[in-house]
Amino acid sequence: MRYDYLIFIGRFQPFHTGHEQVIKTALSLSSKVIVLVGSAYQPRSVRNPWNFHERESFIKANFSKEDNQKILTFPLLDYTYNESLWIKSIQQIISAIVHTKIASDLKIGLIGHQKDDSSYYLSQFPQWEREECTNFDNISSTDIRELYFSSGSIADNVSEKVSKQLEIFQKTPEYQTVADEFLFVKKYKQQWISSPYTPMFITVDALVIQSGHILFIQRKAQPGRGLMALPGGFINPKETLKNAVIRELREETRIKVPAPVLAGSITKTEVFDDPYRSDRGRTITHAYLIELTGEELAKVKGGDDAHKAFWIPFAEIDPELMFEDHYHIIQAMIG
Repeated sequence: MRYDYLIFIGRFQPFHTGHEQVIKTALSLSSKVIVLVGSAYQPRSVRNPWNFHERESFIKANFSKEDNQKILTFPLLDYTYNESLWIKSIQQIISAIVHTKIASDLKIGLIGHQKDDSSYYLSQFPQWEREECTNFDNISSTDIRELYFSSGSIADNVSEKVSKQLEIFQKTPEYQTVADEFLFVKKYKQQWISSPYTPMFITVDALVIQSGHILFIQRKAQPGRGLMALPGGFINPKETLKNAVIRELREETRIKVPAPVLAGSITKTEVFDDPYRSDRGRTITHAYLIELTGEELAKVKGGDDAHKAFWIPFAEIDPELMFEDHYHIIQAMIG
């Protein structure tokens, strides 16, 4: 074998025949194939409909028992606004796998296809050799998802075994939730389909902390109905960003803190502009860190488009229940 380990990084939303060909190539070149399943522990959305275990099942279903003994699958968290931490997490996973051997004596490679800017990561690991693959049949996971959630049809470029799993998934409430959200987003985007330029939206989010807790709302409407989110929303045409975040915070949480005190408690602001952060379109948000003092948590109550408002201790935040990239915003602003 040319390699001891070949690493394949992908989101596999869903796993299709192009991914299958890459793993087959990797198996022919390497003793072991490490598959890192990205965007793990995310809430279900149009872009990320399946969790890690479902995608791992997609992968395993396509290979024999013997091949599966050579395929090692691991969840890989996103660190949307901290590329160095994402790279470090991959290095740590690989180090944990090969720690029983002297890494310098092992031949490790990274296999994949440089399809567009989203594949830049292939150049971030100079310590490993690159094994370039062609884009098998120019398959797009985005197109597969669009067909599946718009009409229920399953594309030809997923294997028979994955097709069966997708048919089973169609009978679940989770499928219907994502399909409804897909339809909502499609109608939402229809509003500017005739625009000569791609619309850009500006929003604000309030990251309010007090006594080791973060203030959240539960979303009342689509997209992300039922998910936890930071209080926030779109700015009005004639208000400043700072005024917008205080307004949205007070409207959605009814927080019992005067507006001047909230404004005076802002300690940090950052811009979050990941192109994929919102299914609704290109949305850039300005997040404000508001640090309140006092041992007793400020009283809050859901209002406006928030079903409810509540405080959660830092240690109890679940990324799978968080809306869009709000978990990553928290990571970036307070660690």
